[in-house]
This record gives sequence, structure tokens and C-alpha cells, in this order.
Amino acid sequence: MKKQNIQVRKTDKSEFCQTEHLTREAFWNMYEPGCSEHLVLHQLRKSNSYISTLDLVAVYKKQIIGHIISTKAHVTDAHNSTHEVLCVGPVSVLPSWQGNGVGSKLLKNTITKAKDLGFNGLILFGNPDYYHRFGFKNAKEYEISTKTNQNFDPFMALELNEGSLESVQGKVFEDTAFETKQNEVNEFDKSFPSKKKGKPKVDISKLN
Repeated sequence: MKKQNIQVRKTDKSEFCQTEHLTREAFWNMYEPGCSEHLVLHQLRKSNSYISTLDLVAVYKKQIIGHIISTKAHVTDAHNSTHEVLCVGPVSVLPSWQGNGVGSKLLKNTITKAKDLGFNGLILFGNPDYYHRFGFKNAKEYEISTKTNQNFDPFMALELNEGSLESVQGKVFEDTAFETKQNEVNEFDKSFPSKKKGKPKVDISKLN
């Protein structure tokens, strides 16, 4: 019954701080090195890649329990031509709500809206076991690599229409808003409640 009552809508500007806090909670102690996704979200909203209609929250009984954002990125091919795509993430769900279909609702809404906006495909970094169920494949199947010419299982792509990524090959360049420094994260953290670091679940350096 809870799943049926979860609504997805556009994030209001007055909820930006709240969703950044939610993102911090969702990713806290998830990776080594430490959590920076909340700062990434903050920076994306100030970037030229920001699309307000793809800044979405999941709500249950007026409580925000999840959040997703997708921003403009581009794929540059061997001839230096560029193709616009979307970069998905961070995708965040409150720890107490994880495993209840919140992330699925957010992603399905994003896919629908991205299609309506005319984008060719989505790119993301995530757990293949989770994202494959939505049709995401290893990006190398589309001849798409990271900007450093790498491919690994968590780097995935999704065609939004049949064949829409067939002519989109090359390296993905996402917004520089995804780049953070630890001193910047530490400074940003001062605006949030203090939290102690625990043992990370995943060493991100080992994902590739």
C-alpha cells in the first residue's frame, strides 16, 4: 500500500536544502573516499547543465523520502562532433525507505520525462544488478566510454528510443559540477548536522 501512495513530482526550490540533506543521509558511509554526493547535487543546481524538470522528489504523506536529478552531458566522437545525452544522479533514498520501490519510481519517472524532452539516452554510474532491470547496459555496448576512455560494469547507458544511441559513440563529458575536493566537502558539511564516519560499504577505487 505504501508504494501506491508514493508520489513523484518536481522539486521546489524551497526543498533544495532538504534534498541535499537527504542525499547526504543516503550516501553516508556508502563509499570510500567519503560522501560528496550532497555537494555534487548542490553544484549541479548552479550549473549550466541543470534541468529543473528533471529535478524530482518522491513524497509519501507530505514527507520527502527520495530524490533524483538528471543533467545535460555530451558524447564527443572521433570527429569531434558532440551528441547531447543525460547524466543521471545522484539518486537518493532515505535509508529507512530503501528497498521499498522508491528509487524505481524516481527512475521510471525520469525515463518518461527524458523521452518527452527528446533526449536520446541516459548515462549513469551505479550497481548493474539494480539498473539492468530498467534496460541499462554496459556503455561499451554502444561504443561509449568515460572521458578518460574507460569502460567498467557500473558505467551504463540506456537508449530512450530504439536505436537512438546508434550514432552516439565516443567519450562522455559530464558537467564539472561532479568534481569535488575534500576540503570543499568538509566546508559544505558544516552546514549540516554533525555525523561520525563509519566503515564504508564500498571502496569506489575498486569499482573499475
